[in-house]
Amino acid sequence: MSVWKNVGLRALPLIVAYLIVLILIQVGVVNDYYFAIIVTICINIILAASLNLVVGFTGQLSLGHAGFMAIGAYTCAIITMNLDSAIGLVIGVIAGAVVAAVVGALVGLPTLRLRGDYLAIATLGMSEIVRVILLNMEVTNGAAGLSPIPQLADWNWVFGLTALTLVVLWNYIKSSHGRRAIAVREDEIAAEAIGINTTRTKVQVFTIGAFFAGIAGALYASYFFVIKPDQFGFLKSIDILVIVVLGGLGSMSGTIIAAILLAILSTALQEFSDIRMILYSLMLVLIMIFRPGGIMGSKEVTDTVLGRLLTRKGAKR
Repeated sequence: MSVWKNVGLRALPLIVAYLIVLILIQVGVVNDYYFAIIVTICINIILAASLNLVVGFTGQLSLGHAGFMAIGAYTCAIITMNLDSAIGLVIGVIAGAVVAAVVGALVGLPTLRLRGDYLAIATLGMSEIVRVILLNMEVTNGAAGLSPIPQLADWNWVFGLTALTLVVLWNYIKSSHGRRAIAVREDEIAAEAIGINTTRTKVQVFTIGAFFAGIAGALYASYFFVIKPDQFGFLKSIDILVIVVLGGLGSMSGTIIAAILLAILSTALQEFSDIRMILYSLMLVLIMIFRPGGIMGSKEVTDTVLGRLLTRKGAKR
């Protein structure tokens, strides 16, 4: 029963979040504008959580996440434009994720033998190659992009894919594979010395990260119904990395909190369009000065709030 209690307590925030948004949508409090912000937050959570697996938990600096998102978005868009139905969306999401994962594996095999700045430059180059290919392909409609893409994603889809991403990544981190990834982050030479195949571990993590970035891209295309190659450039990868660093490298809870806070901050600053980016950047600089480890550091909410709650309940027994 204690295991089920742990699972229930960890699932409780997801269930509460789902029900609150669903009720607000039903009563009309959440209109199309606010729902678009919620969808953006969920997409950013998927992207940042999958990048955190690569950067935060495995210690590999990647700047090419936007490229995998683009692959997922275009793959899903092409499928749903030809198969406008829920089945088309299912096929599109799966295909987008799989194609992104395959590309991630192919890119990861040669590039993940590099380290540090060299790896960052290599992944950045990969992302730009993807963007240039999309700009010059007839099937992607070049610089004009694809539109109108059927708007098939609703709150159930958005929440379901976000929750699936968090659950899968959380369980991966807590598994033996996740512990190998953390060992690679802490000391790659020591990890090799105890028998861990570091290249295989890094490629595996990179592939999983690309898979979920593809899901985020598919979700983006299925809700915002217009995609262009310029939306998936270098700055998009930086935006995702900012969420990861702000939330805390190696903290899934921090990633969720940072994605929500940055979305709220960005929305609040829309009234100051002339100085919006200056204020946005200044706030990020101040946060990094006074909290260099990020909002949560490497800790999780379950290690603090829920952990104490479980301890108290066990003590009462």
